[in-house]
Parts: sequence; C-alpha cells; structure tokens
Amino acid sequence: MTSPTELIPAPGAIEGPMRRGVPLTPGTTLWAGPGTETTERWLRSTLGAALGLPLRPGPDDAPDSLRLRIDGTLAPEAYRLAVVADRGVEITGGSAAGVFWGAQTLRQLLGPDAFRAAPVRQGVTREIPHQIIEDAPRFRWRGLMLDVARHFMPKDGVLRYLDLMAAHKLNVLHFHLTDDQGWRIEIKRYPRLTEVGSWRARTKFGHRASPLWDDRPHGGYYTQDDIREIVAYAAERHIDVVPEIDVPGHSQAAIAAYPELGNRDVVDTASLTVWDTWGINPNVLAPTDNTLRFYEGVFAEVLELFPSRFVHVGGDECPKDQWRRSPAAQARVEELGLAGEDELQSWFIGHFDDWLSARGRRLIGWDEILEGGLAKGAAVSSWRGYQGGIAAARAGHDVVMCPEQQVYLDHRQDAGADEPVPIGYVRTLEDVYRFEPVPPELTPEEAGHVLGTQANVWTEVMENQQRVDYQVFPRLAAFAEVAWSSLPAPAARDFADFERRMTAHYRRLDALGVAYRPPAGPLPWQRRPGVLGRPIDGAPPLR
Repeated sequence: MTSPTELIPAPGAIEGPMRRGVPLTPGTTLWAGPGTETTERWLRSTLGAALGLPLRPGPDDAPDSLRLRIDGTLAPEAYRLAVVADRGVEITGGSAAGVFWGAQTLRQLLGPDAFRAAPVRQGVTREIPHQIIEDAPRFRWRGLMLDVARHFMPKDGVLRYLDLMAAHKLNVLHFHLTDDQGWRIEIKRYPRLTEVGSWRARTKFGHRASPLWDDRPHGGYYTQDDIREIVAYAAERHIDVVPEIDVPGHSQAAIAAYPELGNRDVVDTASLTVWDTWGINPNVLAPTDNTLRFYEGVFAEVLELFPSRFVHVGGDECPKDQWRRSPAAQARVEELGLAGEDELQSWFIGHFDDWLSARGRRLIGWDEILEGGLAKGAAVSSWRGYQGGIAAARAGHDVVMCPEQQVYLDHRQDAGADEPVPIGYVRTLEDVYRFEPVPPELTPEEAGHVLGTQANVWTEVMENQQRVDYQVFPRLAAFAEVAWSSLPAPAARDFADFERRMTAHYRRLDALGVAYRPPAGPLPWQRRPGVLGRPIDGAPPLR
C-alpha cells in the first residue's frame, strides 16, 4: 500500500492513518449514490480491472464496502475520502467531479499495481489503513495544452493523455488542432481542410535552423466521430476539452487548402503548401468578409462537437506585413476607421467574440489579442510572461496563466549535453514546482479573475508519443500539485518532500508505461545526438 504522505498532488488534510484498516477483496461490493455513475464505471473498468476486483453492486451498509455519494454542502470539486475499519471506504464529493477526484486518490493509496491494465498479482488482499482525507482544488482551470498540429498524435494517444491528466486531477485539455503545419479536425463543409491541409510532404527535424529533414510525408486528422469520442471520453473523466482553431495567424495549412483565405493581392496563395518547418509564418488570413463567413462555418461545426463554454481562437504571432502591403486590408482599415493593423486584428477577434457570445460561448485567446484593444467578453491565455495576464485581470477579464518561461514543457529540463533537441530555458522539476500562477501585484479582486493555470506542450521537436512523454513527465506531476494544492509561497515550498513523494510516483508512471525523463538524465534511446535545438542560457525572466 501507499502511504497517504506519498500522494501527488498533496491533499488538503489527512487524519490518520492507523494500523487497522479496510481490506479490498474480490468480495468487496460497490454502492454508488445518485449522480456518481461516471466514477462507478471508472472504478469497475479501470481500478477493478487493474486489481482483479469485480466490485459487484451491494447495499450501502455492507461492511468493508466501497461507497460513493454526493454532498452538496462541499465545494463542487472537493471530496472527503473516509477509510473506517468495519465500515469500509466512502468517497463523498461536492459534485460528480469531486467523487471522481476522490477515486483518483484511492487509486494512489492502493499502490502502483492499481495503475496497470490487468492484475499482476492474483489473490492479494489489499488493506487500506484507517484514515480520512479532505481535499479540494485551488484552481478551477487546471489545464494541459496539447499541440497535435505540428506533430499529429493519433486518437489513442489523446485518450491516453486524458487518462494521464485524470490521474493528476487536471481538468482542462486545451486541444491545439490547427496551425501552419497541419489541420487536424474534419470540417464537413470544407473537405479540403483535411484532404490538403492535414499532411505535409516533409518535416524539419529539430529546430528550424537545423539542416536535417525527415523526408517522409507527415499527417493525420480526427474525424468528427473521433472528436465526439475524445470529448465523451474526457467528460467521463470530468475533463473539459477546449478546442483551438487558430486565427488570423498560424493559418498556412488552411490557406494551402483554400487559397482565397489568404492575402492574394500581395502573395501567390495558390502556390502555398502546408508548411514543413517551424517559426512565425508571414502568411496570415485576409481580413475579408469571405474569410469571416468561412470561419463562421468552421466554428459552427466546432460548436456542434465541443460542448465546452470556451473556444480558443489563437490570435498569437500574427505578422502584419501582408496587411500593410495589401490594398484590400488597407481598405478595410479605412472602412472601419481603425488606427492600424493592430486594431484590424482586434476587429477580427472581436467579430468572433460577438459571434461566439451570441451562441452562448466564450472566446479565449493568447495574450496578443490584447493588442489593439481586447474584445469585451474575451478571456486571455497569458503566455508571454505574466504581463498580459496582469493587464487583462486589471481590466476585468478572466485569465489562464501559462507563461512560457515557467510552464512550457517543450523547454529543456537540464543543461546537459545529452538533453534531446534542447529548446528554450532550463526548466527543472523544481522550477515547475516553484511556479506561482497568481502574480503578487494583483489585488484580491483582480486575482479573482485568474481562472487557473495550464502547462503547454508544443510539439515541433516531439516527433512521437515517447518524445512527448519525455518532455511532459515528470514535470506535469509538479505542475498538477501547483494547480491543485494550496501551497506556500514558491521559496517556502518543500521540494525535498515533493521529491520524496515522487519516488512512489515514478513507480505509478512506470506502471502506466510513461516514458518520462529519469532523475539521473535521459536514457540512451531518449537522446537525439546531433539534432540542433535552440537553448537559451541563463535564468528566464520572472515577469
């Protein structure tokens, strides 16, 4: 069994444990109160399958049973896990989600075998010591941004990452579906988006300055039924999937499929192909009525697939040079009485803010959407440090804090020469553990606009699932604790204790088959000798 002091993320309060506890055996029954059906299914299909426990239905007063119930007096995602000798294990949540997070804690208490897909030890009685755990998350937005546009992740890999998120009590998947290098979602009214835009002829291997190429075509996309499956699978795990359709920059894959979307009066858009390298692309959407109608059609189908209240529209890294040279774009600036190209982008984003609001949704975008004026209903993903988030919160807008210098998991984990394709600043496990999402200069009222935080995973130099695992883990475990637990100020956090708890957590990750970066450094097959990265020396700016 695992000690409650080895849990990740750290729970709010633990009473116990005492020596005598509750045994879990093939005869243990499961009682599920109204509203707890998702956890009931998960316990049987995942935890029961791992340990060989059928968890048959039984009465709520059966001794040594497992019981699930909702208590509306608790906060929505809070839970209470009570292990009482002779009475059994009871998980009470403030909502169905709270019950589910309690079940994730129970899984950790049962040891690494509980993270496998089938039993490895038959006939073993597992006894959980008497204890009471009371817990609740610090933030309501605890996210992971997964970029599947640069390197496509097949559907089963996405489902696997939803399971990994659930195991760490993360509840938002920000799904980056479109970019210059690929369009990954089927849009039925515009079939060329996937026929043309979902694959590229070759791929830069390493940073864009690398001389190396992978000359194999790369591609893939999710059908609408794939998306429905992903969203339903996430919902069973109380994870919200927030789609991102990038506009008006990062759009060359769409322009390659439909050249009329680009600035045809300054560039031969018919000659463009899906981009095969990395960086900031000059080919951006034309600010025309045709482009607006096209993307309204895209978003109409996206809304049918994703029930999330938030829809991410990108809005980052949109070079304005083509707009400056485009007579059509300049005519639009004049027609609208705008001060320049920054306000033209603000007008573009504002159009979709209104369009989404009229359909009961909320627009969220990267912090560049602040430039030229922020749309009235928009929320901001603050990635260029903290300043965009601070400005947005002070203006009364909601914010998700995801500063590049702190929680971009594509940044390298060590300065050593063996680190594969080193990108950006060194961000160690300890660095992520000491990340603080709420800037201290915000007032309590302004800080209330910080919905939460997310870690971002950009996959330019992650060509397969193993590379994604290496970059994400173990740092996602540290991030999950920052997002969930009520920790002291960064300098006062007990990283030595977190490292001690990670010793147990590595065994859980091993059981899940996660190809994480070992504490001692990359294994031989995790290295990429000779592949050029873009390391940045020194400590990153804190603001």
